[in-house]
Amino acid sequence: MSDTIYLYINIGLYSFVGLTIGFLLEKFVLKRIKLFAKKTTWKFDDVIFNSLGGLVVLWFLILGFSIGVQAHVVQTELRIITHKITASVLILSLAVFAIRLFVNLIKVTAEDTSGRAPSNSIILNIIRIVILLIGAMLILQVFGVSIAPILTALGVGGLAVALALQETLSNLFAGIQIIASKKIRTGDYIKLSSGEEGHVVDITWRNTIIKAIQNNLIIIPNTKISTSIVTNYFFPELEMSFAVEVGVSYDSDLDIVEKITLETATRILQTVEGGAKEFTPFTRYHTFSDSSINFAVILRAQEFGNQFLIKHEFIKALHKSYIKNNIEIPFPIRTVIMKNNKSGENNK
Repeated sequence: MSDTIYLYINIGLYSFVGLTIGFLLEKFVLKRIKLFAKKTTWKFDDVIFNSLGGLVVLWFLILGFSIGVQAHVVQTELRIITHKITASVLILSLAVFAIRLFVNLIKVTAEDTSGRAPSNSIILNIIRIVILLIGAMLILQVFGVSIAPILTALGVGGLAVALALQETLSNLFAGIQIIASKKIRTGDYIKLSSGEEGHVVDITWRNTIIKAIQNNLIIIPNTKISTSIVTNYFFPELEMSFAVEVGVSYDSDLDIVEKITLETATRILQTVEGGAKEFTPFTRYHTFSDSSINFAVILRAQEFGNQFLIKHEFIKALHKSYIKNNIEIPFPIRTVIMKNNKSGENNK
């Protein structure tokens, strides 16, 4: 009994030393390396060191425990069991490190490409599942379990599962195709031909989640997204042009109207938040309507959501400019000419 207690104490001491060394390395050495990595322009060193968080302590704990077992455990069978356990924990920790590494790499790459850091849970979840499955198979190999029969069973059962989950798999592969095409990304503002519109919050294994302007979530199956006509207001660039319809009286001097309108539009784009300051607005007359000559003023916003404030401020400013310069914005007028029907009167 005393030998067993002595054995546990020695293994515990080795484990404690390993734990202490790992803690000191992570607290002081790794922390300084992280601070140095943040100062470099290369982002992938940040990814690597951030993915190591907490694992260095675990690895040194495993190392101390293994050394203690090798130094004090005599029984071969007990050594083999502890070796398998420590190897399994090590494989699991390496799987966690690989998941963190790949997930962070995807986020950094996406941020460098689009200027945003989107999180497509479908891709991240697939990465997690694949790495965990590889880790689980390696652990089974450590314990001497053959994975060949398991793979065979999965292959046969996979066909039945695929038939049973046909709709789910359709949404899964549609989601992968949406992400791979890079035409729709998280953060983009899109509008479907069926009328749903909003910012893409996430693309999951089954649905694409859109946040509408009203702050509601719209959940759409991936297959519907992949087969719909979709307008992406953030692709190929964020800036977008839009038109404001205006009508003036037939008595107006159209050259003066155009000049005042463009001066007002230019001022608004320069002063209102979200206006494309380098864009030159322009007008196009297009219709002789019943009571006015109508034209469109083309403005440009830095992104889809900015157009509403720009329109708001432009209409107010243009109204003031027209009043100041005696330019009439006519009310709808319709002239009705009544003619006497003499034949009708004679019949009476």
